Amino acid sequence: MRELSRKFGAFTAVDRVSFQVKKGEVFGFLGANGAGKSTTIRMLCGLLTPTSGTALVGGIDVGVDPEGVKRTIGYMSQKFSLYEALTVDQNIAFFGGVYGLAGARFAERREFVLDMAGLRDREKTVTKDLSGGWRQRLALGCAVLHEPPIVFLDEPTGGVDPVSRRQFWDLIGALAERGVTVLVTTHYLDEAEHCHRLAIIHRGQMVALGSASELKGVFADRPILEVQSARPVETMAALERLPDIEKTSIFGTTVHAVLRHAGVEPAQVKAALESQGLPVTAVNIVTPSLEDVFLDVVERREQREGGGQAA
Repeated sequence: MRELSRKFGAFTAVDRVSFQVKKGEVFGFLGANGAGKSTTIRMLCGLLTPTSGTALVGGIDVGVDPEGVKRTIGYMSQKFSLYEALTVDQNIAFFGGVYGLAGARFAERREFVLDMAGLRDREKTVTKDLSGGWRQRLALGCAVLHEPPIVFLDEPTGGVDPVSRRQFWDLIGALAERGVTVLVTTHYLDEAEHCHRLAIIHRGQMVALGSASELKGVFADRPILEVQSARPVETMAALERLPDIEKTSIFGTTVHAVLRHAGVEPAQVKAALESQGLPVTAVNIVTPSLEDVFLDVVERREQREGGGQAA
C-alpha cells in the first residue's frame, strides 16, 4: 500500500498512508474515532475507491479489481453484519452459500466455525438471543468460513465486555498462527498490545509505525514517572511547574509525568511535591504504556502542524 488517500469533496479522510503487512501478521490500526481507520479498511476491502495512491491485497490491485479483492478476503464490519432473525446454523449456511461452499467442504468448514467460536450446542439459537461476545465470535466465524488468507476486522470488539474481548483476541491469535494475515482497527489501547505491529492513525495520517516495544522506544531518553496521590489534579498542576517535567497526564487514579531527561531521581520529585503540601504515596519510574505513546506522538504531530486538518 503506497500513498493511499481518500477525499470526500474538500475533506481528506485518509492522507497518503503507506505500509506493508507480512503473511500471518496481526497488524493493528490504532486511533481515535474519526481518525481514518475504517476508511482505510474499506478501501483495502474494495468497498471504497481510493482517490489516489495504490494498494495491493493478496497481489490484487484494489483500484483495478475490487471484486477480485472481495473474493480473496474475509471482512467483519464495524457494525454487526449477520442476520439476527436467523439461527447460528442458518447464518453459517447462508454465508457458506455466498462463498460457494457445498457438500463435504461446507460440512468441514461448518464444524471448524462451531469449534473455533465455541458455538457447539448453540446451533439452533437465534442470533439476536446471543450475548454480544458470542455474536462477535459468530461474525468472525462467518468471515473466515471460506478460509481467506487475509482478514479485515473493523472495530470487532466494540461494545463487548472485557472477558469476551480477551477471548476474541485469542481467536485472532489462533488465526495468525495458522498463517492468516489479520488487519484490525481498534481504539482500545490494551487490545493493541496483541498486535505484532501497529500503525497509529491521526487526522487521516499515519503518525507512527512499529511493534508496541518499538513505539515505546520514543521514551528511551525521557523516563516516565507514575505519581500516586490522593489529590491527582492538584498534583498534576504542581508537576507541570517543575523544570524537569516535560508534560503530565492523568492515568487512571495516578498521574504520569514525562521527564525532560534521564537522571532525575523519583525521590527528588516526591520531595518537591511534598514541600508544596501535597500528599504523595509513591513516585516510581514505570514502563511506558501505549496510551503514553499515543498521547505523545499525537501531541508532537499537532505541535508540528499547528493543529492540522481534522479527519
